[in-house]
Amino acid sequence: MTHVAPDRARLDRLAPLVASSVALIARLQDDGGAYPASPTFSAYRGYSWFRDGAFIADGMSAAGSVDSASRFFDWCASILEERRAAIGEIVAAEAAGSPLADERMLATRFTFDGREGVDDWWDFQTDGYGTWVWAVVEHARRHDVPLERWGEGIRLTADYLLATWRRPCYDWWEEHPQHVHVSTLGCLIAGFEAAVASGQLAPAAATAARAAAVEARALVVERGTHEGHLAKWLGSTEVDGSLAAVIAPLGVIDATSALGLASIRAIDDALCVDGGVHRYLHDTFYGGGQWPLLSCMLGLAHAAAGDRERALAQLEWAAATVTAEGWLPEQVPDHLLAPDRRAEWIERWGPVATPLLWSHAMLVRLAGELGIMPAIPSAPTPPASTQEAAQ
Repeated sequence: MTHVAPDRARLDRLAPLVASSVALIARLQDDGGAYPASPTFSAYRGYSWFRDGAFIADGMSAAGSVDSASRFFDWCASILEERRAAIGEIVAAEAAGSPLADERMLATRFTFDGREGVDDWWDFQTDGYGTWVWAVVEHARRHDVPLERWGEGIRLTADYLLATWRRPCYDWWEEHPQHVHVSTLGCLIAGFEAAVASGQLAPAAATAARAAAVEARALVVERGTHEGHLAKWLGSTEVDGSLAAVIAPLGVIDATSALGLASIRAIDDALCVDGGVHRYLHDTFYGGGQWPLLSCMLGLAHAAAGDRERALAQLEWAAATVTAEGWLPEQVPDHLLAPDRRAEWIERWGPVATPLLWSHAMLVRLAGELGIMPAIPSAPTPPASTQEAAQ
């Protein structure tokens, strides 16, 4: 009789969901390369984020879906190239000491055809621009894809971030624009270091990006920590679930370092209940539920620290949130932090975003780290429209 290792059997039970998650993302991807945040959620429908999309593309790349990830990066680069003049104005204004207003900065999300959209949003967020550069460089390294394909987009992003990275902006959750957020700095550090490693920057820009990464790291250590762990923003004493990503998959903080281990422990202690991770302790969005994508990010941090059992437990919790349709939500209403605030969001935007492609991608990414690699067809299936895929 063949003996199956206990964790192998647990992973095998999750393999169908991992495979269906890859298929769902591929099916929902727009013809132009954009990943919809959620095809059914009223506030997200028709939009793609640089940040969410970059993590989705990284998950697809890690799973072997090379074409899907490459097409998303093509979409990012095209948006940046179309805004070359706007980036030039931002850079010139910063250099002249008369920075433009936040409303003049690049948007955080775009319609599938690359427009900013007409409805109001909390738009000035720099994290997505650093994250896409990190993700595309990782993708090229992973699959030996020439980076020249995205070189101009990388150069334009470096110019934009070198001009703006010190500015306060909205965080991952479209909140607290008055602060400099540590998870945002983590995304920027990863982006600067990846841009330098890409070989696509001119010597002066590479020198400036390298110096910015060093300065941002020092800022995190000096003002972005509390009692030995990463903090939500500079000067904060609290943690945020997004900080797990700074450890893994971004790899900005070594998971085995004192800072990495203390940060994993602080996120675990403050925000994780039975495997489900909250965004932060004062979260009221849909009552402040638990997010599968953050559980997977904490799982990646545990895996990077060498705790495979905790990583697998995080993956199993996230997988258990799947609906009868095979969809993963943005959050679940377990252990709500502010249960009295849930109804107002349902009235405003309807039920929680389901499926959320970012949730599926982080499950795929953590599963791959633990050894589940879904079979990817040699030729990509033409994507269906988001309306058809959601039915």
